[in-house]
Amino acid sequence: MKIVVIKYNAGNIRSVDFALQRIGISATITDDQDEIRNADRVIFPGVGEAATTMRFLKQHNLDSLICDLKQPVLGVCLGLQLMCTHSEEGDTTCLGIFPEKVKKFIPLMGDHSHYKIPHMGWNSLSELKTPLFEGLSEADYFYFVHSYYATTGADTAATCTYLNPFSAALQRDNFYATQFHPEKSGSAGSKLLSNFINLKF
Repeated sequence: MKIVVIKYNAGNIRSVDFALQRIGISATITDDQDEIRNADRVIFPGVGEAATTMRFLKQHNLDSLICDLKQPVLGVCLGLQLMCTHSEEGDTTCLGIFPEKVKKFIPLMGDHSHYKIPHMGWNSLSELKTPLFEGLSEADYFYFVHSYYATTGADTAATCTYLNPFSAALQRDNFYATQFHPEKSGSAGSKLLSNFINLKF
């Protein structure tokens, strides 16, 4: 099985590769369109800024390529946000794979001022609805680092609440995405990555 991690101006590509190595998976990190198109599984990671990253994807024709992929694709963090329709970060038109909008967390005042932005740390999930979470439960915790979030809707595959409910995971057809970082989420994250690799598709 050929696993590809899309190489672009994202900050966590190596950490995703190391996480795959920990579960015995050797991945190819590439921006070669033929290699991406012919992979069995594709991971679209991301740590960065939405507008800058979308410009990079368009300049390298990766935007249309990602949308046309037919095999299982996993977006991570910024990868999830860029798979939505629009991000408030830089007023950015995104890939439009999921019909959700990405909004910035608005800090609360008074008694709720302990909620800091970015949302950083470990959180549990609810309403798990995708094979990615096979063998996992609402008792498991995942690691988040983000200032923007995807709204909830028909494609929401898991929900997290921080200041307000948001999509912790999304799924539509062969496209899967997580706002949290499975590569930084210990054994639960490793299990999720294994589930993605082993999807029956």
